[in-house]
Amino acid sequence: MFEKQFAEYFKEQKRTASSRRLEMLNKKLTGEISLLKNVIYPVIGSFDGLVMEYEMVSLNGMLIFGDFFYKPIESIVECEGFGSHAEMITRDRFDFEKMRMRTFAEYDYPFIPYSWDDIDKRPEVCRRHLYVILGKHGGLSNKQQYDIPVYERELIRYALRINRPFGVKDACDCLQLGKSSSYNLLRSMREKGLIRPVGVAKERIYYYVLEDKARLLMM
Repeated sequence: MFEKQFAEYFKEQKRTASSRRLEMLNKKLTGEISLLKNVIYPVIGSFDGLVMEYEMVSLNGMLIFGDFFYKPIESIVECEGFGSHAEMITRDRFDFEKMRMRTFAEYDYPFIPYSWDDIDKRPEVCRRHLYVILGKHGGLSNKQQYDIPVYERELIRYALRINRPFGVKDACDCLQLGKSSSYNLLRSMREKGLIRPVGVAKERIYYYVLEDKARLLMM
């Protein structure tokens, strides 16, 4: 699903890019794509309002780029590798990076950086932070934040209380629903990114656990 939608999104980003921005988009973007796939896309659920390799002009006239610009809160979200941003950085590169930070501030763009190691090893923590930041800045739609049907909300509360994987029987017991209704409810919650399956055997799902989104929606 992600790969297909990303291919269409990336094609459109290239189609509308200036020549200099197109050069940036044609580079090897391993970190940026990992950030998008593992952090940004799971939180916002689409590519709407997201500009890749966002182009800006600093006060000294230099052209600079941010990995992603999220229009709903006008923020820059970036992946920063330790080598290129810290370990092997030159004095000139250090000065350039500080100039970029000042430019973001001049444009009044919140800057949300993630390290490559965090994206690779702790993506759930990155997603949790991004969800909280977007929620505080109004970057999530009302539907994303509040539109949880009562049965789904009660099942989330139940799962938080029992603090273990849950299945159809738990949903039946908690909500006093039949198996068919409980299956449909769990399928809907999975499609919304509120739960994910565990203990899959022979294409059959036995149990689920809450995604970070579900936990944050109840905060």
